[in-house]
Amino acid sequence: MFAVIKTGGRQYRVVPNDVLEIGKIAGDVGTIVQLGEVLVLGGDTPVLGTPTVAGASVAAEVLQHKRGPKVIAFKKRRRKNSRRKRGYRDELTVLRITEILADNAKPTVGPRPKKEKVAAPAEGEDAAPKAAKKKASAKAPAAKKAPAKKAAAKSEKK
Repeated sequence: MFAVIKTGGRQYRVVPNDVLEIGKIAGDVGTIVQLGEVLVLGGDTPVLGTPTVAGASVAAEVLQHKRGPKVIAFKKRRRKNSRRKRGYRDELTVLRITEILADNAKPTVGPRPKKEKVAAPAEGEDAAPKAAKKKASAKAPAAKKAPAKKAAAKSEKK
């Protein structure tokens, strides 16, 4: 099953477990948000909205808020000594689609649990192999000698 949603003036075709970047929306990281403007519900019997499908929504988990790439707007009027440089970065929200809902249903899937970091091994374990992996430092390269031509020229001047 898929859906076509509209948010931030753009339309996206989504299926469950899709990850997408949209314009910034309200919601803390790790929470579930509902996107209500569903234009099409696809599947065995697609449903087209006029303009939206009544009672349909898409549930998504907020993964992070970030900023997009820098966009530079540079304007120049030649021979007029006139230049203007402006730049900006879009505010984005990264979402993971959890489920597609119809008939005013509420989300059943909650946010995914965060992965726990693996603890470092104890001091006695695996300490010896790490020490064995270290290599002896290489010898420093010898200092360069002056070329023979320069040395001969110096001796002739004296």
